[in-house]
Amino acid sequence: AEAIRMGSEIFQALKKKLKDAGHNTNVGDEGGFAPNLASTEDALGFVMKAIEAAGYKPGDDVMLAIDAASTEFFKNGKYELAGEGKSLAPEQMVSYWADLVGRYPIISIEDGMAEDDWEGWKALTDAIGSKVQLVGDDLFVTNPARLAEGIKKGVGNSILVKVNQIGTLSETLEAVDMAHKAGYTAV
Repeated sequence: AEAIRMGSEIFQALKKKLKDAGHNTNVGDEGGFAPNLASTEDALGFVMKAIEAAGYKPGDDVMLAIDAASTEFFKNGKYELAGEGKSLAPEQMVSYWADLVGRYPIISIEDGMAEDDWEGWKALTDAIGSKVQLVGDDLFVTNPARLAEGIKKGVGNSILVKVNQIGTLSETLEAVDMAHKAGYTAV
């Protein structure tokens, strides 16, 4: 109950910060704000200020989780951060995430690399997997075969579980059991 209250207070503080800065405060289908910000840094800056405005301390009271949806901006072997004017090779994207994790209280990144960028996922896991939960949603799609491949390759350390992704409850439970046996979390 306390975490829900904190989240609500931060949400309202963020809405005020965005509105005061002249940004749109409409919410999307999943309830999040989608202002037209130039960069990830800008978004994180607003969130950090909102946490503080709500009376909390980032990194102590509140940690951050990011759903990057990297497959959406992975084109021709590069991560195209259009708003930031950057085109990053996979190893540069890993460095980008490592830098953000070093400067912000990020504890979880979902889909930090594209779903078929296995080498990028491995590099990301090696770089920050001991510090951050690296959740494979598009990567694993609750599919035991893809999860087994990921475990074998040492990529990610968590699976996002969605029954509607794989089709049967048995396969879903198989994926969760496999994840736990490999030391992965199941979200």
